[in-house]
Amino acid sequence: MASSKSRAEIWDEWQELINMAPQELADWLERDESKSVGDSDSGESTGHKSGRRIVEIKRTNKDALTEDDWDHMARVVGYIKRHRAQGGPESGVDASDWRYSLMNWGHDPLKETA
Repeated sequence: MASSKSRAEIWDEWQELINMAPQELADWLERDESKSVGDSDSGESTGHKSGRRIVEIKRTNKDALTEDDWDHMARVVGYIKRHRAQGGPESGVDASDWRYSLMNWGHDPLKETA
């Protein structure tokens, strides 16, 4: 799935939207709350699997990123934008499936300053 966006656009959006540090995300992915959300037909949800890949990408030098990495980054950016546009719960965001799902994709909505 090649993105119609340039690598510069993907990189800028990735830097803006992925607001969890690699170790913070890795620690989150170990928690039961992380494993409790998303589609889990085959055991691990798509978002949880993506989170592990995001940790790897965040720990990779930009110049060493592969085409697959860039495609995944574009997919992650798109997912976060769509999920945020749906809006979260009116109350109880802290412990919501909406937040947990976004966190699996490397974005904690409670860190937003908007």
